[in-house]
Amino acid sequence: MKQNLRIALVHEYLTRLGGAERVLKYLSNIYPKAEIYTLLYNQDKVSNVFPPDKVKTSFINTFPKWIKSRVKFLAPIFPSAIESFDLSQYDLVISSSNSFAKGVITKPKSIHISYCHAPATFLWNSFHSYRKQQRKGGFGNFMILLLTHYLRQWDRQAADRVDYFIANSKLTQTRIKKYYRQDSVVIYPPVDVDRVKATKEHKDYFLIVSQLTQYKNIDIVIEAFNKINLPLVIIGDGSERKRLEKLAGPNVEIKGFLEDDIAVQYYQNCRAFIFAGSDDFGIAPVEAMAAGKPVLALREGGALETIIEGKTGEFFDAPIVELLADGVRRINEKTYDYKYIRKHAEQFSVGVFINNMEKYINKIITTNNNDK
Repeated sequence: MKQNLRIALVHEYLTRLGGAERVLKYLSNIYPKAEIYTLLYNQDKVSNVFPPDKVKTSFINTFPKWIKSRVKFLAPIFPSAIESFDLSQYDLVISSSNSFAKGVITKPKSIHISYCHAPATFLWNSFHSYRKQQRKGGFGNFMILLLTHYLRQWDRQAADRVDYFIANSKLTQTRIKKYYRQDSVVIYPPVDVDRVKATKEHKDYFLIVSQLTQYKNIDIVIEAFNKINLPLVIIGDGSERKRLEKLAGPNVEIKGFLEDDIAVQYYQNCRAFIFAGSDDFGIAPVEAMAAGKPVLALREGGALETIIEGKTGEFFDAPIVELLADGVRRINEKTYDYKYIRKHAEQFSVGVFINNMEKYINKIITTNNNDK
């Protein structure tokens, strides 16, 4: 069935390898002949996974590097750029979308399936916090309001171009229904649990693997560990790194970006994993559970769907230092079954994702063929 269809994959930006790009990677494995369309492409960062001969970019990718690096300033032209892709030759279009990718224009008889990592958070559920983070004055704030109003209207209309939505979690499913008024099915993202070995043994340190951005609440974790004076290792990089390094006490190590094979060793040797942000799914906590390690997570977002309280980890109720410190105490006082934790993580494996995606997409294709 795959071989008879002309298939295109669409993704916002291929400028780094994060969780959304992993989804695209496995979609590309399912459909190896599919061409990939993206707004921005950084060959130095992603060519080992997405070779340039398979990738088609928008006109924005021809802009000077100093312009392309300021993504938020390009937002007003992203709708035009995504609509500029000519997908008229394809029977099936699969968009992997956080914001703009779902807005592609397809021919009437083609099928457009959108794997939604989240409805554009900076326009919808996190709009007010995003606006405050920009710290603009009166005129700047007015311009943000004007721009986001325009983008919100476009985003809502773009959602109507999608024939079928797939949500990466039940939380995302509820947001798709609220903001786009569309139904969806839930297929959890792929987590490469096979690259991690479950181990009973551990060292004393707690672990964070994350982008170092404000909404991840890593500053709260550092403040808590400074007070309780337990070792904390942080793997990742981002805009908050310098500020977090200044905040960190001698018991906190910020390693920066590490290659996967090195990061895996930290997963396997940690006492437990800390997840203090609120993501729509959250791959890193599942990777930690694949190593048999419990997770202490904020009681929000996708963590509520992946962590079983008391068995594969614990929750704290708000991003407050004292509550997080109490969660660390509870983790330290309890013994967890590392084999049970590993078994739980396996339901989010790459194999499960591929099987679920293929079954669902083939069902859609068959249904559409029968309706013709």
